[in-house]
Amino acid sequence: MLQGEVRQMLTETIIPFWKKLRDDENGGYYGWVDYDLGVSKKAVKGCILNSRILWFFSTGSMLLKRSDLREEADHAYAFLKSACLDREHGGVYWSVNYDGAVADSTKHTYNQAFAIYALSAYHRLTGDPEPLELARGIYRLIEEKCTDEVGYLEAFDREFRPVLNEKLSEHGLNAEKTMNTLLHVFEGYSGLYEASHDEAVGNDMRRILHIFAEKVYNPEKKRQEVFFDRNMNSLIDLHSYGHDIEASWLMDWGCGLLKDPELTGKISTINSELAESIYRTAYHKHSLWSEAVDGVPDKTRVWWVQAETVLGFLNEYQKHPEHPEYFKAVTEAWDYIKTKMADPRPGSEWFWQLDDDGNPDPNKPFVEPWKCPYHNGRMCFEIIRRSINAEC
Repeated sequence: MLQGEVRQMLTETIIPFWKKLRDDENGGYYGWVDYDLGVSKKAVKGCILNSRILWFFSTGSMLLKRSDLREEADHAYAFLKSACLDREHGGVYWSVNYDGAVADSTKHTYNQAFAIYALSAYHRLTGDPEPLELARGIYRLIEEKCTDEVGYLEAFDREFRPVLNEKLSEHGLNAEKTMNTLLHVFEGYSGLYEASHDEAVGNDMRRILHIFAEKVYNPEKKRQEVFFDRNMNSLIDLHSYGHDIEASWLMDWGCGLLKDPELTGKISTINSELAESIYRTAYHKHSLWSEAVDGVPDKTRVWWVQAETVLGFLNEYQKHPEHPEYFKAVTEAWDYIKTKMADPRPGSEWFWQLDDDGNPDPNKPFVEPWKCPYHNGRMCFEIIRRSINAEC
């Protein structure tokens, strides 16, 4: 039942919404849809958004065996190549204008990681060696320009000179390193490893997992720390519920690619502790709060957090079927998404966020540089994929 309903959400809501945003005049996909579903055809196009769209259509075409989604992926790839890639200094820009001219030339490690993820998926779809070589080039750039002896640095100018990390810092901080970037570098590298099985990529994935286990995960609080200084000292008492539940399944996925039983066992235990802690502290009214600062929760329900909630609890239930409360949470969270998070208006998609009573925020758009088909699309893909070999 769950698999069928999720497939319907994917094929009748999410895919049609994003297909209709294709910009055939200037390339890529329109970068802004407001709360009233008005499309701004001259809005800035985030390169993260374009990478996530490329990943979405590439993965969807492979999983659903749909040639029309291959055409969308081709379109997204052409725009990434022509507009988002910096041919002179390497890497991808932060954003471009509606016509493909550079808007923000910042080079952010987080952004580079999503380009790797997308290019690797497109290579797996097409077999074309070019996107794989582009992904490998960005991977080498990260390792050469964006790392130090402790971990991964964040923000750079166009020529990869360090700048303040304003784009991924919050709460008045200037975080030199973040859990969020580290997690998605691991994800991008996992996608590249899946496509290439390059030994060097696998070794760097192991390095990242050790950083998570030794620097990011707080075993006393059963959570990940979020914002760090250069030496990976935590800067704030912040518990990101969404990132913890996302990491709990995403790191398990990457470990599965490495086929390293000892490392997998260590990381799997941490991930189970994350999922259990989230279930106990932040799962309320069949949905997940977004975060807590100094122990005070933000009870906003954010679209991507609810998608990761379904996946995180499903992953934990499949690891530990002796805990049926996790599968109960999966079905409850999915029902919350269907009845509250998904906009019932024809031609729409998921609201950005709801308040504690389930009311949508009318000030939040349906598309902008961060609002994308990646989290909810990935949730659907994973449930369908896992359902091939297991009853959901």
